[in-house]
Amino acid sequence: MKYLIVGLGNIGARYENTRHNIGFDAVDRLAREFEAEWKTDSLGDVSSFRHKGRTFVLLKPSTYMNRSGKAVRYWLQKEKISKNHLLVIVDDLNLDFGKLRLRGKGSDGGHNGLKDIDQMTGGNDYARLRIGIGSEFGRGQQVDYVLSEWSDEEAGQLPEILEKAAETAKAFATIGLQHAMSQFNG
Repeated sequence: MKYLIVGLGNIGARYENTRHNIGFDAVDRLAREFEAEWKTDSLGDVSSFRHKGRTFVLLKPSTYMNRSGKAVRYWLQKEKISKNHLLVIVDDLNLDFGKLRLRGKGSDGGHNGLKDIDQMTGGNDYARLRIGIGSEFGRGQQVDYVLSEWSDEEAGQLPEILEKAAETAKAFATIGLQHAMSQFNG
């Protein structure tokens, strides 16, 4: 069985270590754990590994956040992976920093990456793991906030958060969505 685990983010040095790229950070964490090499391919960087009889295909779209759907659709089709084996990992302003929420479907919550995936794959019926980045910004400062780098305190907590995100992604593929939700949503 194959699973497509997509971390959302933006390519380029300007976006590294920013809140908006926590999806990229989460799939990087998975790749490191399994010593899986990234290769640049069509519409993104791709890596894969096997774990507990499952094949994990990791994707970091190179289409920029707001056009992530094109890459997701392409890799679902190329790898012949059904949408119920898709997990999208994304930053979420509406969750407290470090809080994780796994869902089997849902609204885009105003997130342009999810909105584009919904449009390009024909609906919101796919799993998403939202990672809270907090909302410590003033009125009209949302874009600056999500594209800003982590504070030193936040950066110190990131390894633990990314570890939990990686564990959640592995559980999604090995024990199933419902069990993973009850184990990791807290």
